[in-house]
Amino acid sequence: MALIKFSTDSAADVPVSLREELNIQVLPFPIAMGEQEYADGFDFTPEEFYDMLLAAPNIPTHAQLNPYVFTQIFEQAWQEGYTDLIHTSINSKGSATCANALQAREEFYQGHPEAKDAFHIHIIDSLNYTMGYGWAVVHGARMAAQGAAPQEVVDFIQDWVDHVRVIFAPLDLRFAKKSGRISAAAAFMGEALGLKPIMTFTNGESKILSKVRGEKSVISGLVDMCKKERRADSPYLIIRGNNLEQADRLLEACRQGLGGEPAIVFGIGGVIAINAGPNLIGLIYRT
Repeated sequence: MALIKFSTDSAADVPVSLREELNIQVLPFPIAMGEQEYADGFDFTPEEFYDMLLAAPNIPTHAQLNPYVFTQIFEQAWQEGYTDLIHTSINSKGSATCANALQAREEFYQGHPEAKDAFHIHIIDSLNYTMGYGWAVVHGARMAAQGAAPQEVVDFIQDWVDHVRVIFAPLDLRFAKKSGRISAAAAFMGEALGLKPIMTFTNGESKILSKVRGEKSVISGLVDMCKKERRADSPYLIIRGNNLEQADRLLEACRQGLGGEPAIVFGIGGVIAINAGPNLIGLIYRT
């Protein structure tokens, strides 16, 4: 009988309650803030980090997860008797983390040739961020709990990340400008004209889909885009940061424009907040 271990990294933004409920191992990215280092998603809540981020004199940095981190979880899962480990990774075009996981898998099997046919390590490159892949891990873990076979779960996660759409609007352009998601010139023009970009990721690359004037237009722009693109049977997820007023407005607009309730409303974690800023809203759905 298959026994599946699920793992992902903290940029997937899987809420603590779901991690614990479904026994998903989340590997925290280290975040450096001045001389202090924090474990993303463990040393603070999202809300605590927004305050820390806004108070920091310089934008914090985060590092990749190195091969040793993955070697440890592979060794542990093998020793605990798991038959499969499914790891879903942050976008390989934005971090070397996925490549490090692949390297660690190769080294693990070199050190444990007897494990090759008994312990299967599946590594999935999400080519995305936040619950764009975190939700696939959550649903995959629920499938496994109901008896789904490992390959069925892997196929579901791969299909989801191949078709998921993450659309979001950074309402404060400082962080997106610093991270390179938006050019300095575009950010300056946006600030001067009151324009807000609606962004996504296509094949791992950030892309501005449209620019709208004012925060009210952001909400209608997000909902209209979701209505046009979302597959009929797809759940939708609401992304929020520290702007609870705008998140509530987006929720109400979704109820009216999309019908039904979101699968989840969640707060972005530290890695996402550093790169996009804490003041953002967005939607996730399958196309």
